[in-house]
Amino acid sequence: MRHIFIIGSRGLPAQYGGFETFVEELVKNRLSDAVIYHVACLSEDQPTGHHFTYMGADCFTVNPPKLGPARVISYDMQAINYALKVIERDQIDKPIFYVLGNTIGAFVAPFAKKIHRAGGQLFVNPDGLEWRRSKWAKPIQAYLKYSEKIMTKKADLVISDNQGIESYIQSTYPWSKTTFIAYGTELEPSPLIATSSKVRELFDVWQISEKDYYLIVGRFVPENNYEVAIREFMTSATQRDLVIICNHQGNAYFEELRQKTRFDQDERIKFIGTVYDRDLLTYVREQAFAYIHGHEVGGTNPGLLEALAHTDLNLVFSADFNKSVAQDTAFYWTKEAGSLVQLIDQNDGQTDFNQLGQAARQRMAEYYSWPKIVGEYEELFLNEG
Repeated sequence: MRHIFIIGSRGLPAQYGGFETFVEELVKNRLSDAVIYHVACLSEDQPTGHHFTYMGADCFTVNPPKLGPARVISYDMQAINYALKVIERDQIDKPIFYVLGNTIGAFVAPFAKKIHRAGGQLFVNPDGLEWRRSKWAKPIQAYLKYSEKIMTKKADLVISDNQGIESYIQSTYPWSKTTFIAYGTELEPSPLIATSSKVRELFDVWQISEKDYYLIVGRFVPENNYEVAIREFMTSATQRDLVIICNHQGNAYFEELRQKTRFDQDERIKFIGTVYDRDLLTYVREQAFAYIHGHEVGGTNPGLLEALAHTDLNLVFSADFNKSVAQDTAFYWTKEAGSLVQLIDQNDGQTDFNQLGQAARQRMAEYYSWPKIVGEYEELFLNEG
């Protein structure tokens, strides 16, 4: 038996977020009965230590004090300390702590000692290059960069979900032991059809038509290159719409972007808010003429995997970690003026990208299916230590 304590996600059941989806898929697709998962779950109403079972995983609540941004650090600390009590109480041998993210990094040293004293190991997923995100003030960026460094020193293994991120870790922190296991994606097509009520409600309200729109899906933050993508689209000659699915409501960046680009004067551009219905979002991806991906910070982006699994034509920002995922199944653009415009105008008159889409879906099936990813994790967990 190998007991895995997962720290750092918001917990189960997953409601949003890449880490939460990862944890849910990990426990849902469990292959070996020799792997037992214990998942820390952030709670607002249950006290720390309340246990429940979800998809065969032992979930335990952690209710840290409300400390603003520092609450996530307290959350990880309390989760590790509580997990150590469970290990001592149940006499668990050779546990693995899998910490998602570097937030606790600056304070991790004493916790690493406790884990090793309990006969355990500390594995870390660095979650891309979080310290580069523009939403963080300079002091927080400096803290996150320092945390990244300390985590690589104290972790027994750093697991990257993108080969570009693993290469960055290896070159920046040569003392670290690393491995690569990709993030996964769902491959099943949407069960919805054009006449489904939820499809017609969305498409009729926003006056969009199947295969007649470009699509952007993602967090509404500057490092996802919304400004470049919108400016370039506005310059293009396409008569198709640009459908943008993101959390723009109440976001100050929305007004800033409107003033910079005047996208509100281009009737092709349609911010339609968020779509939480997975079947509907998959249908929207399938029916897009093309997907525009501007993700510039981080590792393997779940949105890119979903696009490659469901959209034939993908126009992707030319970052190393994006290229390592899509390879030759997508077209690439840069921030240089005219780069994305050229891709749009060159491809807009064509109608059949089925061969390109099939290549992308084949790549997703071969390297990024959840059963494959879970199998690699379980092999790692069972053979380490």
